[in-house]
Amino acid sequence: MKNIWLLITVLLVSCKPCQNIDYNLKEAVLIKTANCPDNAECSVELIPNKSLEFKKDGIGALYPVITEGDKTILKYTFNKNTIPNTQDGSYTEVVFAELDKTITHVSLTSKELQTVKLHFGRLCYCKGQTGYYPITNGNFNIKKSGKKSIEITIDFKISEVPQIISKINEIVSLKSNATN
Repeated sequence: MKNIWLLITVLLVSCKPCQNIDYNLKEAVLIKTANCPDNAECSVELIPNKSLEFKKDGIGALYPVITEGDKTILKYTFNKNTIPNTQDGSYTEVVFAELDKTITHVSLTSKELQTVKLHFGRLCYCKGQTGYYPITNGNFNIKKSGKKSIEITIDFKISEVPQIISKINEIVSLKSNATN
């Protein structure tokens, strides 16, 4: 009986670090994503030692400002491939979040999403339907995926403008850039 309790204790203690992420990035990580719609390119970028703020311009539209700071910025970018020889044909969607400097497990829903400043940006020649908007309807999760990788899952809806990207599920390897 003592051996069973010892085995259970050892398993619980040894698996406890499996749940923690605690990555402290030394430099930016940029990867092309595996899960991108056809006719587009997508990327995930983690930018350490920065801070994210959304300011309003003269007409009240939001725009992101990234400055030196003590956080890690998550930036997901969706770039739709443009038709050659067309003007004003570019189309981009961006999702921003501000994480703690040391990346840890995060699980947020709805109104909690603004604790990480989760925002969606639609950038195109789409009169009256562009800009950055706070995401207040959805889910945001970061969890450990492997020894030195994290899984980022975002599922959200924006009512202000049409969107192509509403779900993001990517695994980011931090092998060469992270320390525990």
